[in-house]
Amino acid sequence: MQNPPEPIFTLHQTATDCAARRGTLRLKHATVETPVFMPVGTQGTVKAMTWEEVAELGYRLCLGNTYHLYLRPGSERIERFGGLHKFVGWNGAMLTDSGGYQVFSLKDLRKITESGVRFRSTLDGSSHDFTPEAVMKIEHELGADIIMAFDECPPFPATEEYVRLSVERTHRWLDRCIEAHDALGGDASGSVLFGIVQGSNYEHLRRESAQFIASRPLAGIAVGGVSVGEPPEEMLRALDQTMPHLPTDKPRYLMGVGTPTDILNAVLRGIDMFDCVIPTRVARNGTLYTSQGRAHLKNARWKDEQGPIDPECPCKVCQRHSAAYLRHLHQAGEILGARLATYHNLAFYSRLMANIRVAIEQNRFTALRAECLSSWASEKKLEPDV
Repeated sequence: MQNPPEPIFTLHQTATDCAARRGTLRLKHATVETPVFMPVGTQGTVKAMTWEEVAELGYRLCLGNTYHLYLRPGSERIERFGGLHKFVGWNGAMLTDSGGYQVFSLKDLRKITESGVRFRSTLDGSSHDFTPEAVMKIEHELGADIIMAFDECPPFPATEEYVRLSVERTHRWLDRCIEAHDALGGDASGSVLFGIVQGSNYEHLRRESAQFIASRPLAGIAVGGVSVGEPPEEMLRALDQTMPHLPTDKPRYLMGVGTPTDILNAVLRGIDMFDCVIPTRVARNGTLYTSQGRAHLKNARWKDEQGPIDPECPCKVCQRHSAAYLRHLHQAGEILGARLATYHNLAFYSRLMANIRVAIEQNRFTALRAECLSSWASEKKLEPDV
């Protein structure tokens, strides 16, 4: 097993009134300021956005999905194009998930064994085997800056015995991932490996998993097994059980999270990295995040609103278009409606993360969190009335 050639993460400071952290993540294709939110580009695209627009909003790190890109267009084909960055035309950094979430979400299309997981393709029903070794090969072919170890993500709820066996298997798979990753050049290849803590809602299993992952030569550590149907308080409890056992000199990534409130609560506990489909998915359904909470375009209050959906938002959508126009596009099912709403939501998330970083630098993160939660509490006023 090889250690990373040099640390990729620099922790600049930790807020004195909480565990919030401010750092810098140095990757092959970009330097990223943390805490950071990663837009999700599952199929090699952030839905409804161009890569130029993603960069325009200040994002330097995005996520792709190993399982989906392996099925289509194929990791070997992407490698022939020079890797995922060149294939999609993105000059920032990329992180690829390993397919572990698909172990959870495709339960009717997969079979788990000690060797790995056999999936039936969501495209044509064909069978494919994901082992730790195969996943490392695929992720190296994709050439992402950060690659995730193959893990089993158990459902919620699950029995303690099921989760224990799952955690033990994830740990054995991690050691196989590390060995395969090292054989492919290790972190010196430009693709750095993160491990994933599991354990569901069982405190002793979370602790054991965190300690095991922390003992391995990894560039970073993710907290997995959340955002799988558990209530928000269970997610926070899992974080409280995990964080004391993670090293302070490595980036901490909370997978699949989340809402703006989730992000604030996780930063408070020392999380550095986030990804989630929420801002892009809800935008396509007509929900926009604003300084006063969520606004729903189907709400009749916007029909004649000549001002922007969020008067405090400096994004080009709010500077140019009225809320009435955005509502019209959504009601008419126009593609532009989804594009503008997505741009606005990603602008909101980018600005939120920038404000979080400044607040930590100024040692006022808990105050920022309180201000945001107070402002967003008024969102009930913006709920649909039709």
